[in-house]
Amino acid sequence: MTESLFQSSNARLKDVSQPSVWIRRLVWKIAIATLLLMAVGSATRVMNAGLACPDWPLCYGQLIPTRQMNLQVFLEWFHRLDAALIGVSAIALSSLSWWFRKQLPQWLPWAATFALFLIVFQGILGGLTVTQLLRFDIVTAHLGTALLFFSTLIIIGTALTPYQGTGAAGKLRWLGLSAAILVYLQSILGGLVGSRWALHQCFGGAQLCNVMNAHILGVVPPTLATITVVWFAWKTPGLNANLRTLANAAAGLVSLQILLGIATFRLHLQVEPLTVTHQAVGASLLGVLVAFTVLAMRDSTIAPKNQ
Repeated sequence: MTESLFQSSNARLKDVSQPSVWIRRLVWKIAIATLLLMAVGSATRVMNAGLACPDWPLCYGQLIPTRQMNLQVFLEWFHRLDAALIGVSAIALSSLSWWFRKQLPQWLPWAATFALFLIVFQGILGGLTVTQLLRFDIVTAHLGTALLFFSTLIIIGTALTPYQGTGAAGKLRWLGLSAAILVYLQSILGGLVGSRWALHQCFGGAQLCNVMNAHILGVVPPTLATITVVWFAWKTPGLNANLRTLANAAAGLVSLQILLGIATFRLHLQVEPLTVTHQAVGASLLGVLVAFTVLAMRDSTIAPKNQ
């Protein structure tokens, strides 16, 4: 089923229609905005600005709270503004996909609709985050949904990107998928550590150390999975250059993420830009692995049957 889906996508994209170009560009712009949104959301959390706007969806009952504006209010206000723009863009993406569906891969309107569903659900979680006073399970779900929405955009954008495979990817698609899933789960654990302030509570009063330790030990599986992807990508002859580039990017990002994690831990989350960068790099690593997996799946559609 997966192979036929990507064969259809490859066939449609050989004759690049104008709607597919518009939609592909829109998807990548939304993906970049979503990565920025997650970074601003992380900054909002570490700066204790999650309740800087006490009401929702407005801020102090206004679209722009000029009188109350300070750094914390600005972070929360800009976070909501970026989210609203992404929501409007997701509506446009879904509408264009259905309007031009005859000129696009059959899966695209459904994928765009799923992305729209995720952003609507994300908006509901955002409102609950404020009205429920930053309840940790809602905050964690808020991050998890954002990462899922981001991954969906990466899948759509990568699937729509013109690509000439070599048929050499083989089992790399499953290795990439496993690594992406493990990185996603580790990111959720990291979100749980942040939403419960587990690091502070563990060092301050020996509470929630199990949550913090789970995140620390959880580094091992996604790191090993990513290293495995990189190793086999380097060792696979005739692999497409795009896949090699993504594998190299994954190697760099996982190395940087480990260093950032160690620094964040040693500094007890006291350096806010470091913590924000840690989450942004984690999301970027997830995006790279998702893109790698999609290209490897597309590559496998032209692989020999006995591979």
